[in-house]
Amino acid sequence: MKSILLIGLGRFGKHIALHLNKLGHQVMAVDHVEERVESVLPFVTAAQIGDSTNEEFLKSLGIRNFDVCIVAIGNDFQSSLETASLLKELGAKLVVARAARDVHEKFLLRNGADEVVYPEKQLAKWTAIRYSADHILDYIELDEEHAMFEVPVPRDWAGRTIGQIDIRNKYYINIMGIKKNGKLELAVSPDMVLESHNTMLVLGRNKDIQRCFRI
Repeated sequence: MKSILLIGLGRFGKHIALHLNKLGHQVMAVDHVEERVESVLPFVTAAQIGDSTNEEFLKSLGIRNFDVCIVAIGNDFQSSLETASLLKELGAKLVVARAARDVHEKFLLRNGADEVVYPEKQLAKWTAIRYSADHILDYIELDEEHAMFEVPVPRDWAGRTIGQIDIRNKYYINIMGIKKNGKLELAVSPDMVLESHNTMLVLGRNKDIQRCFRI
């Protein structure tokens, strides 16, 4: 369980609060709009109404006590930038900030943010990859060259074992899990038989996965 400071409770920030609550983390939520703060009260440990660009207000929160500080301010880049910078100056361990444009990402990383999330850009890429091929069910980018895909078992692989297919040596791809009837099985072994109605989680370089599954 982590102690997390969440600043900005618009739609994006509220969704973060909901998921952090499900994961069992302690969350201090902050926004300058009272209605937004009230809307997340059932899902957070504590909440404050205040201006995150005010240094004295941030000091009062005890920034060093949080494991992660998330700046989820969406429509006011100046406030987002000032908040990220102040958090770092006050000794925040890890500052994660939201960007809405490429230039925002660059400025945030130069001015206090340790990491940046760019929801629109990241979701756009996921959507393009996910829906541009009929046989991609999910996709997670790990870095510029590597990714994990969920794909159906190819027709000519059905009824054969993972060892017989020898995907690692032929394509330099690892099968990380098999999903059967919606349930994920991670105990993958060479003698596991693949079935046509299964899907696989495969990990490797993008170009190797694209070549193997003709993506």
